[in-house]
Amino acid sequence: MPIVTNRRSFLMAASALLAGACLPTASLAAAPAHTLTVGRRTIAVAGRFASVFGVTDDAGRSGLVLNAGERFQVELVNTLNEPTTVHWHGQVPTPELDGIAETGYVSPLASGEARMFDFAARSGTHWMHSHHELQEQSLLTAPLIVRSAEDAALDLQEVVLLLNDFSFRSPQEILAGLTGGGGMDHGNMPGMDHGGMDMNSMASMEAMDLNDVEYDAFLANDRTLDDPEVVRTERGGRVRLRIINGAASTAFWIDLGGHIASAIAVDGNPVAPVAGTRFPLAQAQRLDLIVDVPAGMSLPVFARREGDTKRTGIILAAPGATIDKFSSDTSEKEAPLDLSFEQTLVATTPLAAKAVDARLSVMLTGSMSPYAWTMDERAWSKRKPLEVVAGQRVELELMNHTMMAHPMHLHGHHFQVVGINGNRLNGAVRDTVLVPAMGTVVIGFDADNPGRWLHHCHNLYHMATGMMSELVYV
Repeated sequence: MPIVTNRRSFLMAASALLAGACLPTASLAAAPAHTLTVGRRTIAVAGRFASVFGVTDDAGRSGLVLNAGERFQVELVNTLNEPTTVHWHGQVPTPELDGIAETGYVSPLASGEARMFDFAARSGTHWMHSHHELQEQSLLTAPLIVRSAEDAALDLQEVVLLLNDFSFRSPQEILAGLTGGGGMDHGNMPGMDHGGMDMNSMASMEAMDLNDVEYDAFLANDRTLDDPEVVRTERGGRVRLRIINGAASTAFWIDLGGHIASAIAVDGNPVAPVAGTRFPLAQAQRLDLIVDVPAGMSLPVFARREGDTKRTGIILAAPGATIDKFSSDTSEKEAPLDLSFEQTLVATTPLAAKAVDARLSVMLTGSMSPYAWTMDERAWSKRKPLEVVAGQRVELELMNHTMMAHPMHLHGHHFQVVGINGNRLNGAVRDTVLVPAMGTVVIGFDADNPGRWLHHCHNLYHMATGMMSELVYV
């Protein structure tokens, strides 16, 4: 279910929060926690019904919205007939509250089990998703929106857009097809061995590997462009779009069809505004846009799959505007994602100036044939953790030695992009960064959250076949 907030309800919620701040501590402590329920639901895709997963709040809405100053105080209930985990992507709690089981702090949430989470919420556009086996592919994803005091001052209508890739095949069948040789879909260059290629051919678009999986549909808030969600804008027509790429294996270009929008945040972190009509969005990344919808007009917000003709999206429509029909296919293939937008971003709250205490590096390795992805040529079972000491300023160089881009995510921290392909910059603060084929990205972060933390590719099938390791405080 999509999340749409009008300005009046937003301001009323902010006023209620301020009033609540004056209540005695005991009254606040007695406030009930939110409940999030993991369960099954049925959606219609391409004229067929499909049983998928979901995470819903007390009112049955997808995900969770917290107002400024509100703690993340949640009871998570698993109603599935199988174990699960839910990772709070973009939040930075202590490691036992990160919502994962791989690092050994907790076990998966058993069927019928409930578990409490309580920590200070980090504001911004974030999301939640399973970190158990391949459940994320079956749409165990949902928005996690934490408003800030500054959000209320913007006085904008809010619209949340969650993107997913969808297949009627089970995730296990998809993975078996990728790794077993039968029915493999290797994007543009099936079964290609890059071992003997020269650097010039490897750098060309034709040599890049795009789109491991052939999907049946691409969803925007659970719907396709055959029957898109239509959001009617309020008088004035100014909208804050909170866009989340929750796809398991698909990167998109956000395309406004020539209409100019202003990017104001990435991965929940504010940036100096950047105007544009197209914006790249890799797996797990988020993008906040301010869009003006003129009176009497409708504005499609497309998500176009890189290297493909497929697209999905929603329609923003002024009151009384007619709604045009749009195809899920375009006449031309979309380009691969690149870092041209990334290089324009400047964090409004960058890392504090500080000398670098530790410089680390990781090689992203692997291939499409055989289908196996690793870090420093080691799979998860043979990982060599990165080691840091609490209090250090760390720079981590991510070197992609493969012909496929990898969206790299670090749990428990937000980092600043400080280098791209040898050029230094004062870039965005993020938790997930795209490292293009044969490219290098340097990120800086403060080692301020002790524990063991995953860092991995957020292409689900790359992570599942080995592109995951740990950051460990020593």
